[in-house]
Amino acid sequence: MNPKIFVGIAVAVLSMILGGILLVGPTVVIPSQEDSTQIEGSPEAKPLQIELENLSVESISERTAKIDISFKISNPNPRAVIVQTMDYQLFETDYSDSEQISGGSIGSRPEGMVEFGSNYYTLLGENSIILKDTITLKGSENTPELWTILKDDNQSWRVSGDVFYNLSSMTSGQENVLHFEFTK
Repeated sequence: MNPKIFVGIAVAVLSMILGGILLVGPTVVIPSQEDSTQIEGSPEAKPLQIELENLSVESISERTAKIDISFKISNPNPRAVIVQTMDYQLFETDYSDSEQISGGSIGSRPEGMVEFGSNYYTLLGENSIILKDTITLKGSENTPELWTILKDDNQSWRVSGDVFYNLSSMTSGQENVLHFEFTK
């Protein structure tokens, strides 16, 4: 017999098995406020929990100030979650409650079909991860009152932002967004 027939049959069987796994696999749904419909028989997933772990001025000179910030993200679900990116904005409320002094992004979101070297985080079920960032502010003669506040030990911070995550993989399920806001 022709070996191409055996290869064709093997490929067809593997395709059917993979298709069956993808179609029948477990489904977990995170409820949204807008849409109360749910897939029947699927367990309801809990949203991620986020805490402001640390926010402190590490060092300050006449030209630069370094601020360390870290967040603790917890997954209360039994299944893994992929945290793609976390965007945040930093405000010093004694200086200005509406003027952002800095912000940043931890992680990356995939663009296109395949992205190599992606910077996202797999958060296993019922575990947590700490995401850290260091902010470097450049000194300016235009903001001496901000520099005075940063040199003091009694800063009043507000941090807000969004965490973007998927339930099990980049290609399955919808993207979920968790908004957060902290004051310290």
